[in-house]
Amino acid sequence: MRFQLLGPLGMSDGSDTVVLQPSKPANLLAALLIHSGTLVSADYLQRMVWGDEQPATARAALQTCVLRLRRLFTKHGVLDTPIEAVPGGYRILADARSLDLVDFRTSVTQAAGATDPEAELAMLRVALSLWQGAPLTNVRSAAIHRDEVPRLVEERLRAVERGCDLQLALGHFGQALVELWGLTRAHPDHGRFREQLIEALYRSGRQTEALAEYRRYQQYLDEELGIGPSAALRALELAMLRGESLGTPAEPPGARAAAPAAARPEPAPALPPVPWFTGRAREVAVLAERLGRDADRQEPVRELICGAPGIGKTALAQHVAHLLGDRFPGGALLTRLTGADGAPRPAAEVGAELAARRPDPAAGGALLVLDDAADAEQVREVLPFAGGGAVLITSRRKLAGLLATHGGRVHRLEPFAARESHALLASVLGAERLAGDTAAARDLAVRCGHHPLALMIAAARLMTRPALPLADGVRWLAEDPLARLALPDDPGLSVSRVLSSALKRLEPDLAEAFLTAGRLPSPAFHAADCAGLPGFAGPGAEAVLERLADAGLLEDGPPGPYRVHELLRLFARRTGHGRVRPREKV
Repeated sequence: MRFQLLGPLGMSDGSDTVVLQPSKPANLLAALLIHSGTLVSADYLQRMVWGDEQPATARAALQTCVLRLRRLFTKHGVLDTPIEAVPGGYRILADARSLDLVDFRTSVTQAAGATDPEAELAMLRVALSLWQGAPLTNVRSAAIHRDEVPRLVEERLRAVERGCDLQLALGHFGQALVELWGLTRAHPDHGRFREQLIEALYRSGRQTEALAEYRRYQQYLDEELGIGPSAALRALELAMLRGESLGTPAEPPGARAAAPAAARPEPAPALPPVPWFTGRAREVAVLAERLGRDADRQEPVRELICGAPGIGKTALAQHVAHLLGDRFPGGALLTRLTGADGAPRPAAEVGAELAARRPDPAAGGALLVLDDAADAEQVREVLPFAGGGAVLITSRRKLAGLLATHGGRVHRLEPFAARESHALLASVLGAERLAGDTAAARDLAVRCGHHPLALMIAAARLMTRPALPLADGVRWLAEDPLARLALPDDPGLSVSRVLSSALKRLEPDLAEAFLTAGRLPSPAFHAADCAGLPGFAGPGAEAVLERLADAGLLEDGPPGPYRVHELLRLFARRTGHGRVRPREKV
């Protein structure tokens, strides 16, 4: 007898199929089969059978439910898949022969190990043929449909997505289009399907239709979810607008035997994608256009990304470099200009690192990311090691002196717009979780000050607690934002730690001035409001504030007021003078 989960819950002996009627035993069977081979606790089973409001006699009722299910097994001759009572709960053992879910997973795993893309695609189609519609449609358990069915559906969508990737890689654009038209309409929020459809249209020579499909999806995201397209889709749109050839689709792993080591040229270095990258659409488009235009030209191109600590400078630079790396013969390289202690690295040390990491400097210009520059002079000393190509610099400082002497353009990052904050939270936590409590999602973004680092940390903490209501998580965060905007397993991902590091890189008098400004009654103020206060004892309060703005710790400035971001303001109020230990100059 074979159990079926990938469709209506049922049992089949090969010739006849019994579709179970909605009942508590059916709920129990579905919960056991989903976790076949593992101990399923009694508490979990009770929740899957009766929901969150369980009867007072739920434990005894569960035993009765198990008894009824065993009688059903006996009635239909199920002898080789018994329900076992084990300490703490129950277990059912099923393999690929007795459960379609196990068969599906086994087949997908075997397909991934295929050495030929056509074979992998054929094996995936066999695996997907096991699905007989929406899973467990005859199971009346809200808990199962809330907690378990979405995971099963996601497994199927991943396999379908992989199949479409293979069709694109094999050049079967017509077949891919037939499938993707239906998939994008059935799953409008699944961005990868939409990306594949647009790519298939473009590769088929239907550029106008591809761009029109992109615009439809962009409008849908804006109107329904309040977010923008993914970074990958924006990069695809940019390529289509330029009329660029997308080249041969990426060959699936194992599709071709490995070439002898001597015949394989060493690849140009590439930067990995940035996990969860969202927002900054305008900056990405501008940087991609400026840096990617005629990437093999000889004259250097320089772009500067500056802004406050944790505002996302490195993420933006790495994302752009990842998108454009294959357009530079020498690849893309990222090197930090400061050490772990915040001290600037010597130019000779940076140059030696760049020389060691470039496989063939004669291959052509590279896209070089100089991350976290301390000042203009440090960058000037490093630039001779950059060679041709383009240079993308990140710094908390505006580096106006460098731009004046060496040219370039500056991109100053501000906190996210509300839409960008929502997009980041949705990408990490899932649009479904945010849709369940949109007010809490908006409140979370506000509590984080729309600050990218704070948003990412908060989202990561909530992601590890999928059952925690979003509103409860926001209330917990609001009790002590600075302490809780940190990840215990990664000390570097901490808002307080990042801000403390930024403060230690300032001269002592400037650090004191920042703490004073952060403790003013209002987050917006003018130079006259600071005159004579600690750190502003000299004659020029505006000059001190300008230095703080240049260091990325203040926003705006003359002719309007200076402003302190709310998280920096909270940090300044929490930090005492005795705790500030600026790095000594050497």
